[in-house]
Amino acid sequence: MAKPTILLVDDSVLMRTIIGDIVRSDEDLDLVGAAENGKVALEMVKSLKPDIVLLDIEMPEMSGLEVMEHLSLTSRAKVIIISSVAQVGSPEANEARALGAVEIIAKPSGTMSLDLAHKKGHDIVVAIRRAAGLPVRS
Repeated sequence: MAKPTILLVDDSVLMRTIIGDIVRSDEDLDLVGAAENGKVALEMVKSLKPDIVLLDIEMPEMSGLEVMEHLSLTSRAKVIIISSVAQVGSPEANEARALGAVEIIAKPSGTMSLDLAHKKGHDIVVAIRRAAGLPVRS
């Protein structure tokens, strides 16, 4: 069985590195690309056709919510939001859910969550595995 393919979208190089390391920690997942903003992400979705998109909300050029509006028309990729503004019940989280996000994970310490792997790494892997239909490991 082919590994589910994942595109990571976050405007922070540091966050892309941390989240990329989290994804690569699971040998059943294939990180196929990383984009620094929504416009680049939409181009990459066309060529890479990922199964799952890990998406930040606040980005220059095009927000994650705007990306989701376009994705719903052009891709079957499942979207997992990883964002500092996506706290449970926030307007952004509610809108992301309405646009079809399968999971929403709040960055624990704001935009630059250096503790993301420690505090939310397992949650991110579990969310990806669920979205991909893979068994969840404890």
